[in-house]
Amino acid sequence: MNYITDNPNTTLTDGMHLMVDALKRNGVDTIYGVVGIPVTDLARHAQEVGIRYIGFRHEQSAGNAAAISGYLTKKPGICLTVSAPGFLNGLTALAAATTNGFPMIQISGSSDRNIIDLAQGDYEGLDQMNVAKPFAKAAYRINRPEDIAVGVARAIRTAMSGRPGGVYLDITTAMLSTSMDAQAAADSLFVPVDPAPKQYPCSGSVKRALKLLSSAKKPLIILGKGAAYAQADEQVRTFVEKTGIPFLPMSMAKGLLPDDHPQCAASARSLVLGQADVVMLIGARLNWLLTHGKGKKWNPSVQFIQLDIEPEEMDSNRPIAAPVVGDIESSLDVLIAKMDNFAIQCPKEWRDAIDAVKQTNAVKMQAKLTTPTSPMNYFNALKAVSDVMQDYRDIYVVNEGANALDDTRNVISMYHPRLRLDTGTWGVMGIGMGYAIAAAVTSGKQVIAIEGDSAFGFSGMEVETICRYRLPITIVVLNNGGIYRGNDPNLGGDPDPSPTTLTPDARYDKMMEAFGGVAYHVTTPDEVRTALTAALASKKPSLINCIIDPAVGTESGHIGNLNPKSVASPQPLQGGVTQKA
Repeated sequence: MNYITDNPNTTLTDGMHLMVDALKRNGVDTIYGVVGIPVTDLARHAQEVGIRYIGFRHEQSAGNAAAISGYLTKKPGICLTVSAPGFLNGLTALAAATTNGFPMIQISGSSDRNIIDLAQGDYEGLDQMNVAKPFAKAAYRINRPEDIAVGVARAIRTAMSGRPGGVYLDITTAMLSTSMDAQAAADSLFVPVDPAPKQYPCSGSVKRALKLLSSAKKPLIILGKGAAYAQADEQVRTFVEKTGIPFLPMSMAKGLLPDDHPQCAASARSLVLGQADVVMLIGARLNWLLTHGKGKKWNPSVQFIQLDIEPEEMDSNRPIAAPVVGDIESSLDVLIAKMDNFAIQCPKEWRDAIDAVKQTNAVKMQAKLTTPTSPMNYFNALKAVSDVMQDYRDIYVVNEGANALDDTRNVISMYHPRLRLDTGTWGVMGIGMGYAIAAAVTSGKQVIAIEGDSAFGFSGMEVETICRYRLPITIVVLNNGGIYRGNDPNLGGDPDPSPTTLTPDARYDKMMEAFGGVAYHVTTPDEVRTALTAALASKKPSLINCIIDPAVGTESGHIGNLNPKSVASPQPLQGGVTQKA
């Protein structure tokens, strides 16, 4: 979009229009954000040229939406924020995207540089680029409209290449309003060529990995979300099935191969981690989610093969006997091509031992799922959800919480790749509504968000966004009235609630009803089934407030060992002060 000056022979444009043109030229079709000074008109002009703008109630949710959009599409999701506080609100999502390896670009308006650099107190003045640097893969600032094309191209290439991540792009108020010749502006635009090139591993590393795998008596493959992001689904299936090796999917890799696949060892996790002698990590990192590859959960003599695009990831916690550096798809292509030269077999004794544990654990899980309780607990409530979802195997599942996260992961089976979206590497609460909105917008498919009541509170106001855009999202709030559980006492004995207690009998369904969505309040498994069946059939914004026992729930879910406990009960001193006994 151009405008004409008083000189009839000169056609000008400005930084704001050129920024929109650059995004459009680079294939950006959706922007997630919260508008205000100085980017409101940028969003308007984006809509004008056909870019969809999804407006949120909080920048962190908009950033989460952009991050998961990047994961699902392998193209950077775009988050647009205002300056200073809005920028900071989005920064949490940008940092989480970088940690998770999701391509994302946060674009934030910023105040005048000369005032910021002299600390003269500009409106929302903050040196945003330098604040962002520690939390992003890279941070850039565009000061002149003639640099927009390069700035956008650099942000895209950085976000996508190597291990993907978050990029911050600072656009100054002065730049947005600066004019330049429209033809020169148009001529400056370009699209970066091959921003995420294939990276093939060296032949020596491939041979080393296959030789080690062929020597294994108890081999195991661990699939991480990096493997899911790579969209190398056929290569993963071919390699796993051709070797016959059992696989363990990390949370967001569930569905890369169906959870009911005969080689899936998820329900025998303790056995396979404790006994495997060679473990092949495909797009998975030996971070805290795998106890750093150390400790009593692991066979102390285990040897690791690791497929990762980032060389620095190797040996980060344990020695990697066979590092394979390259992108997942290319690495698997080469491994599959060379594997016939190696006698890779999974011993029957190992497979039989895993199957026996799987059968035993399946009986135990079935007892948990079918035991009636009043009120409901996590397991029988989720069993009702699982029953309905058997008819919706291609639906997105967004999941967050503590017990709500852990138990849903164990109960709700996944059958297709990249349909389970959860808290990821950092275990960040508050991703739920942003992820759900982006999944629905990106795919056009239905989404079910299974939320703990505490986790839902971080982004619950986005139900208005869901209703405003009429998205086919159903939210199930597992409501036990607290963080972890709702029946903890106040140790001081006063009437204030305990640190983990939320409002008893909260009616989250009324929030959805207030904005025009469909609301349900349920207290039994049968009511859960009926409500969820109706909600999914309607394809309307829906929320099911699912009341469960306030006494159920383990503090911190499956990772309570990370939450320090005091060594003794506090004993009262005079004046109400406490001391350790």
